[in-house]
Amino acid sequence: MITEEPERSGTPLPPPLPFFVYGTLRPGEANHDLFLRGRTASQEPARLPGAALYDGPGYPYAVERPGGGIRGELVTARPEAYPGLLAALDRLEEYVPGDPRNLYERVVRQAVRTTDGTPVPAWVYLAAPRVAGALRTGGRLIEGGDWLSRR
Repeated sequence: MITEEPERSGTPLPPPLPFFVYGTLRPGEANHDLFLRGRTASQEPARLPGAALYDGPGYPYAVERPGGGIRGELVTARPEAYPGLLAALDRLEEYVPGDPRNLYERVVRQAVRTTDGTPVPAWVYLAAPRVAGALRTGGRLIEGGDWLSRR
């Protein structure tokens, strides 16, 4: 059951969901240790169905696409680290709720799939609508949806 956390400065915190990470936050990538080390309770391979992965300048973008799929990790924060991790990841992705200049939007996807096929609701940073439109028409698709395979 998903419950709301207590309010912070008058603004309700979003539900404490795991994060689906697919790029620089994956193990071995540049931002993994900087943002996740010591803050996670678990990490496991997972897949985001219904999305495609595009190569950006130094980092990837997930874009909704029927029939697609992206490989990544499902990261569950330690409860005491969750609020700080959520804020840190929002800063990393330069995500501000409702800001039309966002490059990414943090959204809940109900069916991130673990390796055994279990659907799990999770936060995902998807390309914001204007960015997604540009990528669909002129972006470089990462075949197979795995950022680690781009090398």
